Amino acid sequence: MVYHKAFRFRLYPTAAQITLIHKKFGCSRFVFNYFLTQWHTSYKGTGTGLSYYKCAASIPALKQDFNWLKEVDSIALQSAVRQLAEAFDRFFRKQNEAPRFKSRKNPVQSYTTRYTNDNIAIRDAELKLPKLGWVRFAKSRELAGRILSATVRRSATGKYFVSVVCEVDIAPLPKLNTAVGIDFGLKKFAVSSRGEQTDNPRHLRKQEKRLARWQRMLARRKPGGANWQRAKRKVAAIHEKIANSRHDFLHQLTTRWIRDNQTICLEDLQVSDMLQSGNLAKAISEASWSMCRVMLMYKAKWYDRTISVVAKDYPSSQLCSICNHRNPEVKRLSLREWDCPVCGTRHDRDQNASANIEREGLRLAGMTA
Repeated sequence: MVYHKAFRFRLYPTAAQITLIHKKFGCSRFVFNYFLTQWHTSYKGTGTGLSYYKCAASIPALKQDFNWLKEVDSIALQSAVRQLAEAFDRFFRKQNEAPRFKSRKNPVQSYTTRYTNDNIAIRDAELKLPKLGWVRFAKSRELAGRILSATVRRSATGKYFVSVVCEVDIAPLPKLNTAVGIDFGLKKFAVSSRGEQTDNPRHLRKQEKRLARWQRMLARRKPGGANWQRAKRKVAAIHEKIANSRHDFLHQLTTRWIRDNQTICLEDLQVSDMLQSGNLAKAISEASWSMCRVMLMYKAKWYDRTISVVAKDYPSSQLCSICNHRNPEVKRLSLREWDCPVCGTRHDRDQNASANIEREGLRLAGMTA
């Protein structure tokens, strides 16, 4: 099957290329904000907004009023308009809040360009981008498939990255007869019905003291000064390290689950509701269960695996995985082990929950344990 897959690399542009990249950031941001203003004006006057095609058709006239827009890639300007239209579509479907104006003060900036007439290409360790020419990049792996688009991004630490989206034909993995139930937790990140226990790496906690120290230094320094800028970059670098470590951990774990199992059964955790807990909100947010589930979903789609999601109200921890007796006392999180009063089996809370999740997940998928 053919899917869209992104390949992310770090860029090493020259000083002249950096200047042009910043111009593209600014022009894309200007076009986005300009048409967002036009959209609000149209909505207040007529009760309807603007379509993507109406905005895109206005770009040539806009270039006549602002000549500096001609210096950058025209496709990048069209992509900014498309991003605005897609943001409004998601807003009307109640998937996110209304689009907001972009600020030049945000250290994270990006622009997107699309492939046409070989304007994006790769040779050795260089990437060809519109208006930029050949840019040196860290080629950590080979690209596969047909190139569709490229997004250039500057991170909060001042590094430049490119995400190249390709149309890739991904072959499904060989079918297996194995299934696994996964119970997510805080002490253990995940416990599987096969007895595997994955420790919670707690990436944020490992960097918390360093992060707090540099945040205090940032707060004490005068905003805008050289020392303030240095502290700000240091705080951003620590956050970047935490995010990279978390992504690496989750990618390795989810890929292993996908390769080893045909069916993966998960609990439908309502993380947004669980974050309302003042005592556990930080630990729940750090665990990134939702990100793990997203990775499992798209990898399962790529490799022809099945993800079965158990309802959030299913009492996986309270049921005995042997005789199915329900013990309401297990609601207490402090109770880590318990004995079934009917069959006498002694259960580890998380191990028992994962076994129940597997059984219920297979039932919902129309399979047998």
